[in-house]
Amino acid sequence: MNPRLKALAVHLLTATGAVLSMLALLAAVRAEWSQMFFWLVIALIVDGVDGPLARRYHVKTNWPTYDGVLMDLIIDYLTYVFIPAYALFMSGLLPGWTGWIAIIAITYGSVIYFADTRMKTRDNSFAGFPACWNMVVLVLFAIKPDFWLTLVIVVALAITMFTNVKFIHPMRTERWRAISLPVTVAWVGFSVWAVLVDFHPESFARWGLLLSSLWLMFAGLAQQLTERRA
Repeated sequence: MNPRLKALAVHLLTATGAVLSMLALLAAVRAEWSQMFFWLVIALIVDGVDGPLARRYHVKTNWPTYDGVLMDLIIDYLTYVFIPAYALFMSGLLPGWTGWIAIIAITYGSVIYFADTRMKTRDNSFAGFPACWNMVVLVLFAIKPDFWLTLVIVVALAITMFTNVKFIHPMRTERWRAISLPVTVAWVGFSVWAVLVDFHPESFARWGLLLSSLWLMFAGLAQQLTERRA
């Protein structure tokens, strides 16, 4: 296959995220949360592999007609932000006014964050929480904490989007990648497990999700603190 066709194939792979987001939304409207998260996890996997493929096949050079970055941002807003916010609101995890605070903070804050040209750091990490609400909400569905704790987590992360607190990119942040990448793969595995057992409260998947999420959440801050000391 010539380089141009390979580049086009990568763009078409990225575009499948739009279909996956529609499938997730249809499941969410029916309150079939496990099925919704199944499609969102598949979309997350696609999003994880299309970036390396785009860089490998030089899509900006070999097929510049399509803007892969713009396409990715549109799909990410649907799968990372919009649909998870809807699920959080409609599931009852945040009842009444707490749900309204959550969806406004998530959708409004995230669209501003996505447009921020300063979101990436020099080591390809993120400055501020990178609006990965699909991952956060999935863990909340698995753990089902008290709604006050859920609200605190959502509001704190929404505020953190507009700080310089560092969050790693599991594939592009080189420091500790030997740990972060396997942890990310484990997180995906635990997510699929949790979805397949319909978030059963006795499943070990929920604890695997919690532990792997803690690493992904705080590894960047740990790097930031140790860099300052150095």
